[in-house]
Amino acid sequence: MVVTYPLKPTAQDTGYLKSVWETIDATSCPRSYNFHLHTIASDGKLTPLELVQQAIAIGLKGLAITDHHSVAGFRQAESYLATISSNSSKPKNLPQLWTGTEITSKLLEVEVHILGYGFNPEHSAISPYLQGDKPLGKAAQAERVIESIHQAGGVAVLAHPERYRRSANQLIPAAAQLNIDGVETYYAYNNPAIWQPSPGKTEIVQRLAEKHHLYSTCGTDTHGTNILQRL
Repeated sequence: MVVTYPLKPTAQDTGYLKSVWETIDATSCPRSYNFHLHTIASDGKLTPLELVQQAIAIGLKGLAITDHHSVAGFRQAESYLATISSNSSKPKNLPQLWTGTEITSKLLEVEVHILGYGFNPEHSAISPYLQGDKPLGKAAQAERVIESIHQAGGVAVLAHPERYRRSANQLIPAAAQLNIDGVETYYAYNNPAIWQPSPGKTEIVQRLAEKHHLYSTCGTDTHGTNILQRL
């Protein structure tokens, strides 16, 4: 459902987030929910305000800004939404915004990306991963990244699991053993003009998510100027 910001659920409400994920399917993105978005706070082209304005215009129910190793974009978006709400004489239906970030990690000796959601960005466990640079050494190990997200009260998701040097068939079971919470099941790997989850790869990831009892999420992985597409 659409919520009025900034009333609860909050940006760190993982209970509500999980309840939303239980409803996610191939049609949820990009016009109802979007859990993978980038701004100029990392390697995107949209300002956080431009991104939120687009989200409101298309009627998004919920989103997460997942800049690489940063929550600067999230903070600006959160402030903007709060200003809109407080300055309005009439209640506005605004999208729910969760904390988010994308962390470069190592899993089975290959580089992967792990998305964190609903965490407390002030927590000491997650703050080292929010300084703008990708982690190195032991800090980059997927087990450490997932544990840090959990310690900060968040949930962890393996991003686009069919984009790596190892297959989803290898990576998802390994991530599940490390207590990851979900996988980005619905993803447009070939960046079509009209966003839709990639056939074949989606079915593989969906089957593995179900087998390992993981949440399925969706996101456009927007880096360009349109949140309905990746580039």
